[in-house]
Formats: sequence, C-alpha cells, structure tokens
Amino acid sequence: MPASSRIYGLIFDLDGTLVQSSLDFDAIRRELGLPPGEPLLEVLARLPASQARHGLAVLERHEEHAAQRATATPGVVELLAWLARRKVRAGVLTRSARRFALAGLARTGLQCDPVLGREDAPPKPDPAGIWRICDYWGLRPEQTAMVGDYRFDIEAGRRAGVRTVLYTGGREPTEEELSWGADLVLGCFLKAEKLLEWLE
Repeated sequence: MPASSRIYGLIFDLDGTLVQSSLDFDAIRRELGLPPGEPLLEVLARLPASQARHGLAVLERHEEHAAQRATATPGVVELLAWLARRKVRAGVLTRSARRFALAGLARTGLQCDPVLGREDAPPKPDPAGIWRICDYWGLRPEQTAMVGDYRFDIEAGRRAGVRTVLYTGGREPTEEELSWGADLVLGCFLKAEKLLEWLE
C-alpha cells in the first residue's frame, strides 16, 4: 500500500489496548479445563453444544467482571481527543461480547464508533470486522489502521489490507511479537508522538 496514504480511521482492540481490565484468559482456560494457550473462541466452537454453552457462560461471567473493573489505558483519553480534533475516526473491534465492550467503554468514558464484538463479525484474526468498519466509515483499507496488543490484531489487519500498530504497554517487543510484522510498534500512548507523526 502507498506509504504516503494518510490514515483517517483507527480501529482499536479493547482489552489490553484501549482499556486495562482483569480479564485473565489463563484463569478462564483453567476453569474450563482447556489447554494453556489455546484461543478460547475457537476451542468453544469445536465443543459439543452443551459444553460450548457452559464455556460461553463462564467466558461471559469473566467478561462482565472485567468490564466492571476496566480503566482507560494511560494516554488514551488524550489520543482520542487528538484524533477527534483532526477528524480521524476511532472504532473498536474486539473478540469480547459487544455489551461488555460497551460497558467497559462507558465505565472509562471512552467514546468510539462503531463498537463491534464477536456477535457482529467473525472474531479476529478474520478480517471481516475490519472491512465492516471501513465500510461504515466510508474509508478504504489503506486509509485505516488496526491497533492492538496481540497477534490476532496484527494478523487481522494484515489480512484486511490495513496498516497495523502493535501496542506493547510500555515494554520492549519480543522477537516473536516483531515477527508478526506490524507496521509500527508503540510502547505507550502517553508518548504517542511517533504514532501521531505516522498518521499524518
């Protein structure tokens, strides 16, 4: 894609990116007796219906508790305000249920439009949710970027043809994270000058 294409829309992952919460995927796996590291939604989709319903109920209980404890990631309020002043759209694409995503955003006072959860599009790393947001905004993929803290965010963005930003939460990226191929690595939203220059 042309390096000179200006970005008019940022799609954010939620947990671990826009907000910080107590959502502990390892604890959920242990409660369900699932192998460590397995992606939860994909595992639940392979289970018999009764087990899948139980697993989803457990997941949603954890998501609800996480939404009730969510806090805005430092620097995000200022970043969203900067984007709004420059008419850059901000949306959310999460693997969580939409109602819990909306609850977490309401608790933290963050405003993004649209907010898509797993009911609205196949979960990342499927690119469909990104394309849906691009269509909603009337933007082309090359005018959009995906920002997230996990490989599914970066993979979905690359598959969708948008630019990608890996957020590391203040630490140096690992070699594995660098291998995901994000276009930009951002350690902290409080020091987002590199991101702001990159957007323009």
